[in-house]
Amino acid sequence: MDRKPVIVYCTPSLYIPGGIERVLTTKANYLADVAGYTVYIILTDGQDKSPYYPLSSQIRLIQLGIEFEELWDLPLYKKIIVYLQKQRIYKCKLRNVLFSIKPDITVSLMRREINFITSIKDGSKKVGELHINKKNYRNFKTETNNFFKKMLSTFWSKQLIHKLQKLDQFIVLTQEDKEDWKEVKKISVIPNPLPFYPETFSQCTQKNIIAVGRFSHEKGFDLLAQAWKIVCRKHNDWHLQLYGGGDKTSLYKLILQLNITDSFQINEATTDILKKYTESSICILSSRFEGFGMSIAEAMSCGIPVVSFNCPCGPRYIIRDGEDGILVENGNVEQLADKICYLIENEHRRKEMGRKAHINIKRFETEQIMSQWIKLFEELLRI
Repeated sequence: MDRKPVIVYCTPSLYIPGGIERVLTTKANYLADVAGYTVYIILTDGQDKSPYYPLSSQIRLIQLGIEFEELWDLPLYKKIIVYLQKQRIYKCKLRNVLFSIKPDITVSLMRREINFITSIKDGSKKVGELHINKKNYRNFKTETNNFFKKMLSTFWSKQLIHKLQKLDQFIVLTQEDKEDWKEVKKISVIPNPLPFYPETFSQCTQKNIIAVGRFSHEKGFDLLAQAWKIVCRKHNDWHLQLYGGGDKTSLYKLILQLNITDSFQINEATTDILKKYTESSICILSSRFEGFGMSIAEAMSCGIPVVSFNCPCGPRYIIRDGEDGILVENGNVEQLADKICYLIENEHRRKEMGRKAHINIKRFETEQIMSQWIKLFEELLRI
């Protein structure tokens, strides 16, 4: 192909300060500004809301105004009816846009369009890109799980496999997750790229610990609060700063009950998270599960060792246990607290792990990861 490819990404929105939004922005900016691709991002939600992360002026946003977010506050019976109506509108609008743009590649971030995208015969190669592991995709696993949700999850999962088999390529973030998708033959592993790799980084001397993520059940901040209760009994001069978007109500209640409000601060997401990392000495990941664990990689790039639950999928793929961070048994609050205390009490070890973290995480730099994407796209367009 003589000209640079035209690529379309389909995702709900970009105004949320989340990991998917950051990763998509990083990749799209690189393709547009460095690789010279023509990049479109098609959105269904967040009309009139600006992208949270800086987006290249070369990228063209198309807002379809479907607003699936309106479903959140509806009762179940009405939610199903309205969803089906909106899904039909989405399919029609997306089909019209793709036939108008005539992209070479269309990438679904595995949201609602994955149900029909391969049926749109616009000539583009269709790629699916998953940012969560298989076991926790479409399983509705929350603290309010019930029999109906389990049935719906099983039905959707079987339907999903059928859709994925029609893709030109399916991308997951880790080898660990790839092994769970045995039914899908056209599958590759490409991890997330780092959004930054600072030349100056933390000296790991300040008595600050950081955790980053959206306030949701899977991030395990309730477990983190319980672990911090143990830590601050021994080290009440250290402080934990938590940054993220979402509903913080239940976490506020929990830290009040645990009487740790003096040392456990809850903050909104910040656009200057790099500065917050460099002001910290340890990062904690308390997730019940991950797709990759972007906050781990970000923290390590800033020279901070991470103490993380060894949850599926991602932490064990990023952290070299005992060298540049520490993995603990998934969900083991006491062990998490113990390893946090270990790094607090061993400054030399903490600094050495941080130094190695900054070096080892370089394998996820944007240029290295995006070269894998560009190679994949070129191979698809030769087929």
